Amino acid sequence: MDLTESLNKAYLLTGGNIGNRAGYLQEAARQIAQTCGSILKLSSIYETAAWGKTDQQDFFNQAMLIETKLASMDLLEKILQIEENLGRRREEKYGKRTIDIDILFYNREIINEPALQVPHPEMQNRRFTLVPLNEIAPEFIHPVFIKKISELLKDCGDKLDVKKITREFEE
Repeated sequence: MDLTESLNKAYLLTGGNIGNRAGYLQEAARQIAQTCGSILKLSSIYETAAWGKTDQQDFFNQAMLIETKLASMDLLEKILQIEENLGRRREEKYGKRTIDIDILFYNREIINEPALQVPHPEMQNRRFTLVPLNEIAPEFIHPVFIKKISELLKDCGDKLDVKKITREFEE
């Protein structure tokens, strides 16, 4: 049997707006690589004004592609543990956070579970998700909308500015 058959590909988005934002993204990536699977692609870090609840500090976001042996719900469980390890507290919707890790895609599956919806149900409306994802996967086809990420970004009505953070700001 070909070993690669048992590996799943998942696109994730990490983000946060409290404390050392770049440091939290870096530590999240380290823990993801350690507990979830290999990181195949990692986008630049982008800074965006808060979305949904705008009276808070700007967010840093980063997209990644991982290869994992974990089933989707097991991946979610590991991600929630990483968020907890990094001090995530779920106090209010769209509120401030040290880290948030979303599963954007899991293979090309459509998952509708109470705890997990994949593809992420709001990603097509959020430039802070689409811009970093477009950097690493412009040709990936959304399994619900049957559009490339680059097309979803072009069609996105969100007007928030998403700025690529240059190396001098990374740690």
